[in-house]
Amino acid sequence: MKPIMIKKMIKEYLKSRNLILASKSPRRQELLKSIGVSFEIRSNNIEEVYPKNLVHHEISDYLAVLKADPFKKKLNPVDLLITSDTIVWHQNNAIGKPKSTEDAFEILQNLSGSTHEVITSVCLTSMKKQILIHCCTNVTFKILKKKEIIYYINNFNTTDKAGAYGIQEWIGKIGIEKIEGCYYNVMGFPLNLVYENLLKF
Repeated sequence: MKPIMIKKMIKEYLKSRNLILASKSPRRQELLKSIGVSFEIRSNNIEEVYPKNLVHHEISDYLAVLKADPFKKKLNPVDLLITSDTIVWHQNNAIGKPKSTEDAFEILQNLSGSTHEVITSVCLTSMKKQILIHCCTNVTFKILKKKEIIYYINNFNTTDKAGAYGIQEWIGKIGIEKIEGCYYNVMGFPLNLVYENLLKF
């Protein structure tokens, strides 16, 4: 089936819905657009704080739902809200976005020469129901040289990415040895999982 026909089919499935992506992430916006759906973008500043007893996907699940909360009372019957959160899970610790370039350097040094998990949770919310899904991908970095980390930090924006890196950027192309799971999940949006659950919704 041709891509144009696929996109028409998706629009037909979702024609009765007003899709809202509550994310400032240009990567999530680009990825959702790439599967042929129309949507509007809304954003709200949420402090990404979670209970300390949460681990692994419980953290991203909690934050994805938390990001939906401010919009719930504003939804119309046809609205379908998408919120999402991505964390890196490494050595039993959650790693979010770095707070500074120094923090980014330390994070990348810790990820160097080891395997970590990228976990993305996506929450679909309407006036009547809410669906929560998550996806895990294993990523293995080679041993990164200090000068490679410094070059990446100096030439790319690391502060808006969980784990301080983008798999689609320079560091991902030269530094990642192996990936097990969904590539798009590492970018922050597991497209196949989102697509299937949009159709089910």
